[in-house]
Amino acid sequence: MLSFLPAPVLYVISGLLLILNTFLCTVFLISGGVLKLILPFKPIQTSITKVLNKFMWAWASGNGLILKLTSNIEWDVEGLDSLNKNSWYLVICNHVSGFDIAAQTYVLRNHIPMLKFFLKRELIFVPFMGLGCWALDMPFMNRTSSAKLKKNPKLRGKDLATTRRSCEKFKRLPTSIMNYVEGSRFTEEKRERQNSPYQHLLRPKAAGIAFALSAMGEQFSQVLNMTLVYPDTPNDTLAKAMSGKLKKVVVRIEALPVPEINDERYFKESEYRVEFQRWLNGLWAEKDTQIDEILSNTNYSN
Repeated sequence: MLSFLPAPVLYVISGLLLILNTFLCTVFLISGGVLKLILPFKPIQTSITKVLNKFMWAWASGNGLILKLTSNIEWDVEGLDSLNKNSWYLVICNHVSGFDIAAQTYVLRNHIPMLKFFLKRELIFVPFMGLGCWALDMPFMNRTSSAKLKKNPKLRGKDLATTRRSCEKFKRLPTSIMNYVEGSRFTEEKRERQNSPYQHLLRPKAAGIAFALSAMGEQFSQVLNMTLVYPDTPNDTLAKAMSGKLKKVVVRIEALPVPEINDERYFKESEYRVEFQRWLNGLWAEKDTQIDEILSNTNYSN
């Protein structure tokens, strides 16, 4: 609608509207979070959480309306047909940019329960957003480095216990847990530093999925293998979306059976962990090929 305006003007308009949308939704979320503290009864807290999830839905929908106002994006989405808002899902996805969360929550908002993210503990101090995520019961994790785990293997058990405590609340209501298994956003520099065997992806890390499956594996209906591609703007996607320069978003979703995981073996036997990692590496190899095909079949120039 406003896409005829110059990119800098669109950027300012988008930024102001996104801030307003986030602020309004977060105010209601924080208010609900405080109510859950004051009324520590599980049935009441569950009812409040249902309402708060609707505000997150409103935030995702509001972001979509802002994009329609300032951009002309083609959404090429496949794999939504068999999904159910009354089920539990573990969602794994490649991580491309700061725009990913807005794109994913918008695409999935009417098809599965609103996404929950495992967040770094430091993010709780981000103004408004941190407390909003806290009110939605999103877990804030102390991410233990591989080096620390090697020095003190007991820390691995501490991380698992934290994950299980966080997931207890998710068992009360249908929930979708998002896991970016690469650990951070893709850049060519990171790919080269890792010596990644993939052309479009970083190396996947299995520990986060293993923790989630260990805590809630019996409750998940399916694992959703989500692939996200911005064919025309692979770099600075968020800024380009806000400037009206993002033309296409490609999303592919594959529903997979939930893999069984033996807690005791996974956390004690290196060979068992290697086998699980091999399964994830296979998914990532297929995803890399899929991304290559999407980019090859899309006639856009940066």
